[in-house]
Amino acid sequence: MQDGKPLGWPSEGYPGPQGSYYCGAGYASVGDIARTIVEEHLDLCLDAGINHEGINAEVAKGQWEYQVFGKGAHKACDQIWVARYILERLCEKYGVDVEYHCKPFKGDWNGSGMHCNFSTDYIRDTGGKEYFLKLIDKFEEYKDEHVAAYGPDNHMRLTGLHETQSIDKFSWGVADRGASIRVPHGFVKDDAYRGYLEDRRPNSQGDPYQIVSRVSKTVAEVEAAFK
Repeated sequence: MQDGKPLGWPSEGYPGPQGSYYCGAGYASVGDIARTIVEEHLDLCLDAGINHEGINAEVAKGQWEYQVFGKGAHKACDQIWVARYILERLCEKYGVDVEYHCKPFKGDWNGSGMHCNFSTDYIRDTGGKEYFLKLIDKFEEYKDEHVAAYGPDNHMRLTGLHETQSIDKFSWGVADRGASIRVPHGFVKDDAYRGYLEDRRPNSQGDPYQIVSRVSKTVAEVEAAFK
């Protein structure tokens, strides 16, 4: 954010509708300062030992994403917090602030998530359809407990629109960006039901320790019945 507006927004009114910004290229779509910041942030994170895996311009103009794939629950959470700190410090140099609120502007604009990609040894190595369906049932059973841990003001973001499921519903689907849990194609390939899963409900303000703790608790309950 700069002067109270996302980077690239006009001083009055709004930019053009969403469509050209996601993974965009060219000044009209993504500007200049933002890409400079996220690329420098990537390098700083790598120098700090953070397992930063990639960046992309997101759906709303001025909205960007970076991915941290920390190995192990505690390390993943630690790396998210340190990456946030590094980003704040970096943005000082460019006269820019970071807006973490999950829905800084009302209207036809995508909110900001912090999607949680997760797996365990059992999910990666054993899996199976029976296990997967039991796990999904537990995620649905504990829907409210999960949402409570996934960041403040999520009702503003989880509306059932803008690539989200409604906050009061639970769903899953293969490659479904509008589901609570998105299942990658590779997970169901050859009916293996192994790999990783993506919980799309956590938001950009979320505390990674709370998010990972809640996910781990639900997964551990199911795995205990299969071991």
